[in-house]
Amino acid sequence: MDDFNALVDTARAAYARGDWYAAYRDFASAKELSGLPAADLGLLGSAAWWVGEVQESLSLSEEVYHRFLDGGEPAEAAMKALNLGLLWFIRGDLVIASGWASRARRILADMPEGPAQGYLLYLDASIAFDFTPGGPAARAAARLQELARRHRAPELTSFGLVLSGLVDLRAGRTTSGFAQLDEAMLPVLAGAIPPEWAGDIYCTVIHACHELGDLPRMSAWTRATEQWCRQFQGEVVYAGICRIHRLQLLSVEGRWGEAEAAIERSGAELVGRNNWVAGEAFYQLGELRRLRGDAGGAQAAYARARELGTDPQPGESLLQQAAGHSDAAWAGLCSALSGRDRLACARLLEPAVCIALARGLRDEAERFCTQLEETADEFGTACFRAWAGHARAEVLIDAADFAGALPRLQSAAAGYRALQARYETARLYELSARAHRGMSQPAVADADEATALAIYRELGALPDIRRFERTPLPGGLTEREAGVLALIASGASNKDTAEALFISQKTVGRHVANIFAKLGVSSRTAAAAWAHEHGLQPAEARRIPGSA
Repeated sequence: MDDFNALVDTARAAYARGDWYAAYRDFASAKELSGLPAADLGLLGSAAWWVGEVQESLSLSEEVYHRFLDGGEPAEAAMKALNLGLLWFIRGDLVIASGWASRARRILADMPEGPAQGYLLYLDASIAFDFTPGGPAARAAARLQELARRHRAPELTSFGLVLSGLVDLRAGRTTSGFAQLDEAMLPVLAGAIPPEWAGDIYCTVIHACHELGDLPRMSAWTRATEQWCRQFQGEVVYAGICRIHRLQLLSVEGRWGEAEAAIERSGAELVGRNNWVAGEAFYQLGELRRLRGDAGGAQAAYARARELGTDPQPGESLLQQAAGHSDAAWAGLCSALSGRDRLACARLLEPAVCIALARGLRDEAERFCTQLEETADEFGTACFRAWAGHARAEVLIDAADFAGALPRLQSAAAGYRALQARYETARLYELSARAHRGMSQPAVADADEATALAIYRELGALPDIRRFERTPLPGGLTEREAGVLALIASGASNKDTAEALFISQKTVGRHVANIFAKLGVSSRTAAAAWAHEHGLQPAEARRIPGSA
């Protein structure tokens, strides 16, 4: 018994200082010696979640809920139900999260008003926000402020500010919205909020910054969250989430090689722990692979993002467009645009303008461009304004209004430079070259093209480099044949190759026959050997960790 008590004492102390690994180890060891009381079993469940033992955490927490309920401790049971609702919400399982919120609601209906009602308000509003972002969340925010004052509960103040800030952001009141989100973080920084709920607020604020393209604020709060995570011992779930956000920022800045392997690993680690952020990670992985010329790897990452609940747009459509499948690209992007609100559509609109112009749909391009300009005016962020200027320049250049395009290009370039968005800056230099060439200024156009190519080379943007340099491929292969050969050399079957390149197996077979004829070989093994000998590097065969 002395060993049991000593283990429980050390486990409680470890939990109190945020050493989740030590708490988990010692509580688990104590549990092996004797049954833990409900409160300590709850701490073991919480520690298990922090160290990544998600299924064990959920199982233990549910057992604790029933113990509290059966033992006549309704207040404790209600809070355990709310915590379980939050953890299921973080995982992305909204139906189960809502079920636990309903259990908490049923218990709290027979209890005096207290802070727990505020937690329930916040959880309910968070679950419903994507479907009804306006009135219900605003009413919940006002009610939370009342409860916070009445019960002197700083966490409820923070919850209310988060909801109110999100409502303002959705309504285009960007300054007010971000001010409230910034204020919501103060109780978090002061350690006045339970860690799981504090982490959720951090994630919510950083996601809002990313959605509105406020990258400086996103970077600042990511640093703050990283600092917050350092109080805990060892690797914890929110450290992994911070790493994803940091890698998203590195990707914008053009540090693609550094970001790619790390974001794949970190995304896989978050599957089942926070599927929202894991989906974002795999989408970003797809973007990096697309921009670096790995079409098969990009498609695999986009597919994994979709499995995790993240729509892989606009990247997937841009990949299809580059592969010559304009109909599929257009259909996918239009479908995504039809199901989103104005804010969520913002990052899709410049790619939609680009694809519409490539298809000769000038009226559609104008409509999307105008929508993006209206969105930029409404929300007023530097990123949205840069996107809008970029899109308008594309429309003007397509209409041969080269002089009119230049001021838009200059304004958008200034915005991208402020955001350190290097790839987008290179794209603007390309457009500027087109405008200057159209104005019979070949020397300026050549300089712009040289600048764009230099940035693409620094980034490793292989498709853009090839497009610029127009280097003949060895063996007289076409770009498509080279892509097929690269996949063959990596061991891909005709079926795998067809899926990676969005073409039929019959078309793959025809390309393979042409490749064999041009190279003078008669087997896939010989073709792969030829690819190596002639410096045509085969694409790395990738499998997304955690996928089927």
